[in-house]
Amino acid sequence: MTSIASIQAALQADGVDAWLFYDFRGNDPLAYRILRLPPRELTRRWFYLVPAHGVPRALVSAVEPDALAELPGEHLIYRAWPELRAGLDTLLAGHCRVAMQYSPHNAIPYVSRVDAGTIELVRSCGPEVVSSADLVQRCEAVWSPADYASHCRAADVLRTTVDETFAFVRHAVRTAKPITEMDVQAFMLDRFRRSGVETSKPPIVAVDAHSANPHYGPEAATALPVRRDSFVLLDLWAKEPNGVYADITWTGYVGETVPNDYGEIFAIVRDAREAAIACVRDGLSRGRDLHGSEVDAAARAVIRDAGYGDYFVHRTGHSIGSQVHGNGANIDGFENPDHRRLLPRTCFSIEPGIYLPGRFGVRSEVDVYLNDAIPEVTGLPAQNAVVAILAPTEEAR
Repeated sequence: MTSIASIQAALQADGVDAWLFYDFRGNDPLAYRILRLPPRELTRRWFYLVPAHGVPRALVSAVEPDALAELPGEHLIYRAWPELRAGLDTLLAGHCRVAMQYSPHNAIPYVSRVDAGTIELVRSCGPEVVSSADLVQRCEAVWSPADYASHCRAADVLRTTVDETFAFVRHAVRTAKPITEMDVQAFMLDRFRRSGVETSKPPIVAVDAHSANPHYGPEAATALPVRRDSFVLLDLWAKEPNGVYADITWTGYVGETVPNDYGEIFAIVRDAREAAIACVRDGLSRGRDLHGSEVDAAARAVIRDAGYGDYFVHRTGHSIGSQVHGNGANIDGFENPDHRRLLPRTCFSIEPGIYLPGRFGVRSEVDVYLNDAIPEVTGLPAQNAVVAILAPTEEAR
């Protein structure tokens, strides 16, 4: 049974009269997740209105009258089109501001699930339709203490995996064993299996020019060898079964010392990462609402001022939850203007990057958890310099 009380608490906190859930043939997976409905194959539209106060109501087709049978409240039945319209009038009566999975100008595509025609239909019944973006955050992105503990364990696995992977590369190169990006990726996946974590997709292992592609994924036909003087980017994410994700990115150079061009670009990226974290700390210490777009701007300014603004081609970070790209606020004022508040007990990545086509790309990624409005970087230690993989000591940070 879904917790209607938690949805109503979120509505009350945001000053919204009601939340109108709607789906047609699986258009809105968020509705199923938030209402705790198992996926199902339905052929007719359904609506479910949760008011800030009072009893919810459903509107379902006579063809599928049990579509929302698990959910509490009165269930109205429609048959013909006029009855659907009249049923919506009944559901929405007395509500002035109704939230739906809608984002003005599609600024937050994660939330923009309801089609324009349905928004028009609901507006024709009288209420103002507002975005459910912050409500979705409250229901989907806020972690429990158990979530946080699970994240920290997953982050520890990732950090250990990075060190073990660089050691694997070191041993292979020193013993003249040929390896490629695919071999390194397979090693990391084996570490995941042995550690009891799972991932939505295999980790990124990007060598030399491949690292200039932010979402490069190795394939047998294109995999580059990993050998002396290779620059290596590792981006890895994982979670415990039924847990929440951790997500980090590290870079290394297969040599005893790191050439200046790699080190200089990494230093700019690292400083951008730290500027973003400082922005979070400063904003929250002042007790004001902080938005993902502001944090993105802080990181972007560092890279722009260093002369590489055109080579930072993605947002600074994303929400993290049971999906690696979660449904909370993203650290983004670049790809999309994300003006959602950064809420306590949510987590997001900070991962600025500089990508030089045909040469190499550097990204440095940490996760930040807002522990009751106090930002905590997880998966420490964070990377402070490119790792010299063949250095006499195991790590050079």
